[in-house]
Order: sequence, then structure tokens, then C-alpha cells
Amino acid sequence: MGSSTDCSSDSDSDMSESEMDDYVEKFYKKLQNGSCFVKASDETYICLYCPKKRKRDFQYKDLLQHATGVGKSGSEKRSMTDKAKHLALAKYLENDLAAGPSKPAGESNLTSSYDHGELYVWPWKGIVVNLPTQFRDGKYVGRSGSELRDQLTLRGFNPTRVVPLWNYKGHSGNAIVEFNKDWPGFTNAMLFEKAYEAEHRGRKDWLKTDDPGSDLYAWVARAEDYNSPGIIGEHLRRIGDLKTISEIEDEEDRKNSKLVSNLNNVIEMKNRHLKEMEHKVNETSVSLSNLLDEKERLHQAYNEELKKIQTSTRDHFQRIFNDHEKLKMQVESEKKDLESRRELLEKREALNETERKKLAEDIEQNTMRNCSLDLAVLEQKKADENVLKLAEDQKKQKEELHKKILQLESQLDAKQALELEIEQLRGELNVMKHGLKDMSGRAYIGIKRMGELDSKPFLEAMKRKYSAEEADEKASELCSLWEEYLRDPEWHPFRIIHVNGTPQEVIKEEDEKLKDLKNELGEEAYKAVSTALLEINEYNPSGRYITSELWNYEEGRKATLQEGVTFLLKKWKTYKLLSRFERFTIISLRG
Repeated sequence: MGSSTDCSSDSDSDMSESEMDDYVEKFYKKLQNGSCFVKASDETYICLYCPKKRKRDFQYKDLLQHATGVGKSGSEKRSMTDKAKHLALAKYLENDLAAGPSKPAGESNLTSSYDHGELYVWPWKGIVVNLPTQFRDGKYVGRSGSELRDQLTLRGFNPTRVVPLWNYKGHSGNAIVEFNKDWPGFTNAMLFEKAYEAEHRGRKDWLKTDDPGSDLYAWVARAEDYNSPGIIGEHLRRIGDLKTISEIEDEEDRKNSKLVSNLNNVIEMKNRHLKEMEHKVNETSVSLSNLLDEKERLHQAYNEELKKIQTSTRDHFQRIFNDHEKLKMQVESEKKDLESRRELLEKREALNETERKKLAEDIEQNTMRNCSLDLAVLEQKKADENVLKLAEDQKKQKEELHKKILQLESQLDAKQALELEIEQLRGELNVMKHGLKDMSGRAYIGIKRMGELDSKPFLEAMKRKYSAEEADEKASELCSLWEEYLRDPEWHPFRIIHVNGTPQEVIKEEDEKLKDLKNELGEEAYKAVSTALLEINEYNPSGRYITSELWNYEEGRKATLQEGVTFLLKKWKTYKLLSRFERFTIISLRG
């Protein structure tokens, strides 16, 4: 955090080396007793003794390195007092803040030094009075809130917003300083108050002074300010409540406990679904593995059987071919021999009758042999028929093998369908793990951007004045201009009404900008801007930017966590049903 005057206003004159240890111990005691703050937030720290440095926010290790380096520096530009301060800061970081970042908000180490029963304005607010004003054009004017906010930020107080208070006379010379609603914001607010108290410009000083001069006076808003008459009390009662530190801590504990319980229930339910899906995936994977093993076994048996059939068929045909060739050569040889003998007998026919008779006998024998040859031819024909029959058997075997191939292909299709189912199941797992943010505005539960300006009325208004192309450009320029107006914290076109005794902010219809908008562009454009203003004022009045909310479009309100979970479960069941239908369709098409 920042430092008070007491922490940085000591004399910066040089000292001897012998006095160094005494000064280090002096500044170290100041840091220990809590009169100075070095933490800007849970994660960042500041150097109390370098107020003019442009970079004041450090990580823990960076600030420790900076303080140690300056404290041990041999540079003559650093005085002995400056070195002693930095050595004390390094000692404080190592001994008292060695654990690094502070505990979460709500821990007693942030609020133990304050009265838990004292009433503060919640969210944390600061009050600045005696702001300089000038009378100009019939009204008082003064510095803008953003200028004062920047000044307080440079001092290390980290306000989120400064709102000057105006009345019918103009600038009242007072302003409300807003801080973050968390415990670092409370620490910043108390640092803000202590800094002004140390400069004798706190609340007590303001109440007892007769001549404040031109100095600013500031303090943290409490019950006496909240209940006070006048513009400050009215503004505080309109924007805040009175709460004690104990009440805020108890409320945060209740909210955190409820949120943790709800989240634990959701996580438990999701974990059960994930375990079920993982179990199904494991079962399918085992089934697929068994099917692949069976397919591999069948494929191997098929290859071995086919190889045996091919080898047997090839050997059988080779034997038939060899026997056929051998018989053919034998028949040819005998025919040639008989022809030679017939020619020889014919030559000898004229020689004598005996030879003729012998020739006749030989011819008869030759005839008998020819009959034998005819019988051999018949046997060959039978052998050929046997070959054809064997070929038919081979064809039948091939048809049976083809049937087996078709069966294996069917099993392969089933395997591919299982693989597809596994991928679908894995997809469902991914949807359960990472698809939970997919909420479309077309459903009755979705994400609505609160404070977003509807551009349709502007486009319709421009179409009435310009061509289609010019209307788009003009509408875009007007939307950009009004979005700037919506983000401007200085523009606050609201007035207070009381409903059943409760103050409530509504749109100030007589605001000049809104009146001009209604006159120039019509009622629809006016309604679009008014709606965005009301949403920003309700959901993010301090930041004035668009926020997202879980929304019930059917009833036009913010959706509960239970409604969001119920919608996700319905959407998950629909997705699961569609996925099963797609798998069924794919398997049917393959069949």
C-alpha cells in the first residue's frame, strides 16, 4: 500500500556508518507497528520511499530485490537515510511478509486492527471536502471526478471512481471516493483516511477548523456521515448501506459456503457422468480389442487354408499335364513305328504270298493296336473330363472362399461401426468436459450482455432519412457516439423516486441528450438507450461497461444456477439422443 507522512517525512540528511543500524531499526519498527502499509493488493506491493518513481507497484520478489539493492548501493546519489529506509523495508519483507501474498479476503490479518463493531458505509466510500470551485455563468464549477481520481491513484490509494456532488447551485465542493468492494479496497480506503489524518486534514480536523484554506480534507464514510443531513448524507443513503466489518465477513462467509456447496454438487454430478462414460468407453474398447483379435485369427486361418488349396491345385494340375504329355509322346512314337512297318510291308507284298499273309497278319495286328490307341484316346478324354470336374470343384471352393471373404468384410464393417461408436462416445466425453459454455440466445436460458445498445432502432431511423448504404454508415456512427455516452461516468441522467418508502433511480426524461434523441430519432431509439442505461446502472454502475449474465429469456430475468444446470442437462440428453440416431443411420446405410 502507500505510505503516510510519518513514514516518509524523516530527514534525508546524510549520516555516519555508525548511525546506520539505529536508523534501520527505527524504520523497521514503524513498519512492524502497522503505521505504514506496503501492500497495494493481494499480489502487489509498493515502495514507500520512492514516491516519485513512475513504477510503484512490485511483485514481492521484485520489491525485495529493489529494497536490498538500494540499501546496499554504493552510489553517492543515495543518502544514508534513503539507504537505511530501504534496508528496513527489505528486513520487514523478509521477516514479516516472507510468506508472500496475503491470505484470501476476509482473513483476520486484514481487519484485526479495526473495530469490528463500527458501522461503515458499504461499499467502502471516502469523502473529500473543500474542493476548490469557481462561480461561472450563474453556477459553481470545479474539478472533474476523473482528475481527482488520477491524483489519488498517484498517491497509491487506488480508487475506482470519484463522484463530485452537485446541487442546484452547481458544484458543492464535495466529492465521494469509491473503492473496490473487497478487503484490499477496504485497506486502500483506510490508507486514504490515515494519510489525510497524518497531514491533519481528517474529519476531526475539518470539524474543528475555522479557516480550512485551500487544503482538501478527507476521511472514510461512517454512520455519522451516512445519517447526516445535506447532500453528502443523501448521496450516501442512496448508494450504500451501513454495515460492520463482522457483518460483511459473515455475509461473505455465507455466500462462499453456499457457492462452494452448489459447485461441489455440480462437480459431483459431472464426475458421476464422466465415470459412467469412461466405463462405457472402456467396455467398448475391450469388445473392440477382442473383435480385432478374432478378426486377425480368422484372417490368418483363411490365408493358410488358401495357401494349402493353391499348392494342392497347382501340384495336381502339374501331374495331369505331365502324364498327358508322356502319353501323347508315346502314341506319336508308336504311330510313326507302325507307319514305317506298313510301308515296309507294302514293299515286300510283291515278293511272295507268305510275306503277303504275314503282312495281312501284321495289318490285323496293326488294326488291333489302332483299336488300343482309340481306347487310349477315350481314356485321355475321360482324363480331360476329370480335369473339368476338378476345375468345377475348384470353382465351388473359390465361391466358398468368396463367401468367407464377404463374412470377414461384414465383420470388418461391424468393427468400423464400433470404432465410430467409440469416437462418438469420446465426443460425448469432450462435450461433458468442455462444451458447457455453449448457451445460445435462441434458447430460453442463455447469456445476455447487460448494457449492450440495440442498433436496430438507429438503423430504422436512418433508413427513413437516407439511402440504404448511407443509412448503415450513419447508424453505425450514431451507435458509436451513444455507446461513448453510455460509458461516460459524468453523464448520469437519473432521478430518485420513492416506491413504498424505498428510493429508486429512474430515467430523467427531461435530460437534454435524451430529449434530443427522442425528437430526432423517435421513441424506439430512445427506448434502446434507456434500456441500456438502466441495465448498466443496475449491473455495473461503477465501471459503466457491458457485463454478461446468465439470463432466463422466457421470464425476462436473471437465471438461477439451478436453472442453468437443468438446461445443460436437457441439452446434453438431446445431444446424446441425436448422436445415437446418427450412429444408427450410419450403420443402417452401411448395411
